[in-house]
Amino acid sequence: MENRIYNFAAGPSMLSDEVLTVLKEELFNYRGSGMSVMEMSHRSKDYLEIFENTKTGLKHLMNIPNDYEVLFMHGGASGMFASIPLNLAHGKTVDYIITGNFSKKAADEAGKYSDVHIVYDGKENNYTHIPYENELDFSKDPAYVHLCANNTIYGTEWKEFPKKLNAPLIADMSSNILSKPVHVSDFGLIYAGAQKNMGIAGFAVAIIRKDLIRETESKIPSIMNYSQELKNNSMFNTPSAYPIYVLSKVIEWLEDLGGLKEIERRNIEKAQILYDYLDASSFYKSFAEKESRSRMNVTFTCSDPDLDAAFVKEAAENGLANLKGHRLVGGLRASIYNAMPKAGVEKLLDFMERFARENER
Repeated sequence: MENRIYNFAAGPSMLSDEVLTVLKEELFNYRGSGMSVMEMSHRSKDYLEIFENTKTGLKHLMNIPNDYEVLFMHGGASGMFASIPLNLAHGKTVDYIITGNFSKKAADEAGKYSDVHIVYDGKENNYTHIPYENELDFSKDPAYVHLCANNTIYGTEWKEFPKKLNAPLIADMSSNILSKPVHVSDFGLIYAGAQKNMGIAGFAVAIIRKDLIRETESKIPSIMNYSQELKNNSMFNTPSAYPIYVLSKVIEWLEDLGGLKEIERRNIEKAQILYDYLDASSFYKSFAEKESRSRMNVTFTCSDPDLDAAFVKEAAENGLANLKGHRLVGGLRASIYNAMPKAGVEKLLDFMERFARENER
């Protein structure tokens, strides 16, 4: 594709050329229907086939057990911040592990509806660290334990999840879902906004153990009610039709590559060459602790932070876009999700070496 750049944005993020090609081919006339998927009734035969194939494909790709349901929810991950306590707290205390901005937002939102116990808060170490099990202080009998599996802003990621739990584990996997195999049965609920590894913005996927979906006495907006969404097959109202279709194409692309084991291999390789360079450099400094580093979001800064803005500007001029760090942290950030090819990381490294030579003091 002409004039394509390497987009290192944290989200919405880049799609693979293969997925974009299929979307382009089917944009005006989906498989002889005479219309775009964007124009279809969500009750039509063609769209219902897309919808069911997307759910079936995700279950196969992630090896989701039969005792779990897949729901397509409105509001993205932020909507889930509210729907989780409304559906699952049932008047009990809820436990939250805070390792970054979005787990903090999730805890704050839950506090509007439930008694929140903070198991751990990494604020004192500036969220550079993912806690070990012995650092976690769980409440006695929580309804659930919530964490964010990957922290886009600070560039940290859980490598091993807590094991000693007396409640279902809930994980926000918005920024690392489909990046590696996951044992779904270790969780009561996995959820993710779609705009990073799953496609484009517009909805959230919720993978939830069936026994956790039950009627509740609390007054829940119908659009956030898991029981209602299950009864209506995620079509209580019009679903995010086109983003769900895009997810189906991402799933097909990943299956064609060899599934989650293969994409994990590629992601490890991409992250390793970038972190190896950072560790060997005196010009750049990595933000996150080595043991806590994310494969998806690599955060760093120039040795002289005053050069960060020039780095971002010159990188963009060289076809390397959206490398500015989040406003809460500053610095630089390279988001290297599934769709970022190794060639993009290699081009970034070439630029980093040249920039360092030209600005070394």
